[in-house]
Amino acid sequence: MPAARTVLLATDADWIADEVDAALADEATEVLRVRTGAEVVPVTADIEPDLVILDLQIGNMGGMATCMALRLEEGAGRLEPVAVLMLLDRVHDAFLARRSQADGWITKPLDPFRLRRAATTLLGGGEWHDGEEPVADAVAP
Repeated sequence: MPAARTVLLATDADWIADEVDAALADEATEVLRVRTGAEVVPVTADIEPDLVILDLQIGNMGGMATCMALRLEEGAGRLEPVAVLMLLDRVHDAFLARRSQADGWITKPLDPFRLRRAATTLLGGGEWHDGEEPVADAVAP
């Protein structure tokens, strides 16, 4: 019986693939991997994953460029919209994730609990912005 959900992971780092697979793969979720950013758009068109996870640093086409390519294809009507989770190297990279229109991001090092919560939130249609301080409402004087 096929998995109910498919996650496409783009990373050239084996340790990241191992951690994502350990945190997310189960009887209802299949994690598939590509090793280059350039593979993401065609593979996304072929398998229509429920979630795409992009490592910020992927060979010569990183997570930001890959996410932007996905969003351009969606905007042109050549791909169905897909949730994108970006794996950041540092908190300050959230700027790059936001500019590339990622639905969510997690800052490395990864841990299974945060990764599963982020994936579940994105699969449910929400956003996950790891490492950001909550913004307090402005109070009028």
